[in-house]
Order: sequence, then C-alpha cells, then structure tokens
Amino acid sequence: MFYLVGLGLFDERDISLKGLECLKNVDKIYAEFFTSRLFGSSFEAIEELVGQKIEVLVRGEVEEEHKFIDEAEECDVALVTGGDPLIATTHSDFLVQCSKRGIDFEVIHGSSILSSAPAISGLQGYKFGKVTTIPFPDYNFYPKSPYEAIEENLKMDLHTLVLLDIQAHKDRYMTVNQGLEYLMSIYDDLDREGMISPDTLAMGIARVGSRDVIVKAGSISELIGFDFGGPLHCIVIPSKLHIVEAEYLVEIAGADPKILDDV
Repeated sequence: MFYLVGLGLFDERDISLKGLECLKNVDKIYAEFFTSRLFGSSFEAIEELVGQKIEVLVRGEVEEEHKFIDEAEECDVALVTGGDPLIATTHSDFLVQCSKRGIDFEVIHGSSILSSAPAISGLQGYKFGKVTTIPFPDYNFYPKSPYEAIEENLKMDLHTLVLLDIQAHKDRYMTVNQGLEYLMSIYDDLDREGMISPDTLAMGIARVGSRDVIVKAGSISELIGFDFGGPLHCIVIPSKLHIVEAEYLVEIAGADPKILDDV
C-alpha cells in the first residue's frame, strides 16, 4: 500500500488525525521537502510525533528513482510532503504509477497555500483567477509570464494569487519584496505602460498557518520595502473590490482607507 500524506502549512501540529494515524502504522516513511517545507517545525519534531524514523529524499530520488513505490509492492509505505500532496503534479504521477502496477494507494490531504492564502487575504475565493509563480531569475531566464498572468486576471476583474519561488536545496526562498521587485522590473521593461505599476494595490502574506502570520496591504511602492520577516511568503494582487473585501483590507491588512472610496 502506498500513502501520500500532506503535512499542512507550518508545523507538525498541522497534520490531520487521519494522517498521524497512518504514519504511526506504516512500515516505512519517506519525505520530500523541496516543493515545500514546515518552517515552524524541525525534522526531529515530526519524527517524535509519529514515533518513526523518516528518510528524507533529494529531488532526484523523488522524481527519478521512485524506490518508495517499488517498496509499496511489498509493504505499507508513506511519502510525506508539506501542504497538500497533490498540488505538485510530480506527486499525482506517483498515483498513476501505482495504478499501472496494481498497487493500492490512499491520499491524505493537508491544508494548502492555494486555499489558505486567499482565505486569509479576506478576498472572495471565487473571484480568484489563474495562479502564477514568480521564479528566481537566472542567466537568460527572466520570464514575463507572471506579470502577464496578473494582467489577464485584472482584465477579467479577478484577483491573483502569486506564489514565490522555493529552492529548498539551496535554502533559498523568495520574499514578497523580491517578488514585487521582479514585477516592477518587467513594468520598466514595458516602458512603464503595463497594468501593474508602483501604485497598484497588492498584499504581502507571510507564514500562513503560524501565530505570527503577516497580512499587509498597500501599494506596491509601499510594500516593496516592508519587512515581512522569515519565509514562506506569497503575494496577492486584488482586482475590483467588493465593499466587504475593502473593509477587510483596511481593518485587518492595514490598507489605506481611501480604497473604500473606490467601491
């Protein structure tokens, strides 16, 4: 049997009771933390909670070797990951492999940034459009697609959840500030004629699921120098606001009350 278990957002206490029961009873547990990780918990704390040793896999072992699926033909094996395990398409492929090989499997979901960030933003979930991700730029790699995705959503009066690059193997996690700087660089490349400018209303969100979560709204020029603290971060670009959404941004996220004049 193969189990795919989501650990949730922030620390070991976010795992569901169903997930905890599963991990206490399987024969072998593997983990991957390159797509996400729990910043409020240590690896040792997770092992202590489940009462078993956990083998952490590097990216190549997860995406290429798949030894956990081979072992699931003979015993009960779990692969754990931060967030909800099926958000990453890499993980859905494991279920396809199990199906082809006649291996029984079960998915135990965890809380995900895709639902938690829009929720804590105070914006209406059904008004979100396409999700986009800002990558760390590299040599000859500086795509404009994140900017373009936000523009397309704005044209349809849809909010945008902007995920920020994670390179866990390098202990490198993009900040809200870096993400906004990336967008402003594209704005400059477009001769400052794009829809997302320094005056655009944005939200920076940090450490969703923790006690010290930050939800801060303001113009990009205001947020770009704000200290959001440690990872993980994400950005939300609101579109046209309903009065209830605008009041939340003012009262909870510290937005300028002038935004109430536009709804």
